[in-house]
Amino acid sequence: MTVTSSSPYSEQPGRIMSREMAEQPDVLRRILETGAPRIRRTAEQVAAQRPRFVLLTARGTSDNAALYAKYLLEVRLGLPCGLTSMSTTTAYGAKPDLRDVLVITVSQSGGSPDLVASTHAAREAGAVTLAVTNNPDSPLAAVSEHHIDILAGPEKALPATKTYTASLLALYLFIEGLRGGDGAEARGLPDLAAGLLARQPEIRTLAARYRFAERMVITSRGYGYPTAKEAALKLMETSYIPALAYSGADLLHGPLAMVDNISPVIAVVTDGKGGAALQPVLDRLRGRGADLVVIGPKAQVEQASAGFVLPTENVAEELQPILEIIPLQLLAYEVTIARGQDPDAPRALAKVTETR
Repeated sequence: MTVTSSSPYSEQPGRIMSREMAEQPDVLRRILETGAPRIRRTAEQVAAQRPRFVLLTARGTSDNAALYAKYLLEVRLGLPCGLTSMSTTTAYGAKPDLRDVLVITVSQSGGSPDLVASTHAAREAGAVTLAVTNNPDSPLAAVSEHHIDILAGPEKALPATKTYTASLLALYLFIEGLRGGDGAEARGLPDLAAGLLARQPEIRTLAARYRFAERMVITSRGYGYPTAKEAALKLMETSYIPALAYSGADLLHGPLAMVDNISPVIAVVTDGKGGAALQPVLDRLRGRGADLVVIGPKAQVEQASAGFVLPTENVAEELQPILEIIPLQLLAYEVTIARGQDPDAPRALAKVTETR
């Protein structure tokens, strides 16, 4: 069903999205306390099958979570990874040889026909298949050899928020499990997430600054790049502001020419190697007089036009994306409210998108 602006959601604009964003600390805690042992067992089973390559399959917000997993798998495990083009099997009928390949399909609902069909085709082609969903009774979970439940609970707002951070944490724990780790470094995330949500007034001030923006550019590198893409998606689907996400390296290869001192540039700066790799891009942006907004460490925020300081001390770089996205979810929400729109029910969108 497609929800429009005339739906009951509009009686209290944004109340559902606000509530679901606020649930994120509890969801993260639930995964760590209840889901982690099951995820570790699944990781042990998959590791025993010794996959040599990984394909990641997803759409929308889940695609950004899959991109995060790609960085983890390549950096932490040295496993080569690719993002699936589902139409090669669903539209063109290709029959690849997927023996020794792990296919991870990430989907909030687990109900999109193309995800189900491509996963079924992958399993028939010899792949080890894993579904990561918020619905253990979904068609995708049924067709996959292995399944991880992200335990986020029902998500009713059109923009996915708690299912995104839940997917990131579940994927992190799974990949840590593949390498024999227990994911102990993630234990502090629920409290840190709660601290970020409590700073919503800071984001409201930032939103007032950018409520009339006609365009935004969002950039990052490394583990922060999926955050940039997800932030752009959230801004576009809630506030309808065109938001363009680029890797910092790609931004320098042409798109930098469109940067001026009017349209804001949001830089997601991880505290680590990704942030260091982004530094030359930040220097170029400042040199062009860009209205630069930094989400990241205090030292980087202090050199920008505006920003939001993240608690990155003692947080591993690969875990920072679970925190980075929270102020950007809040920004999308606050900008949308400031523009007089309802973030719960973006126009022309449905909660489950049934692509084929």
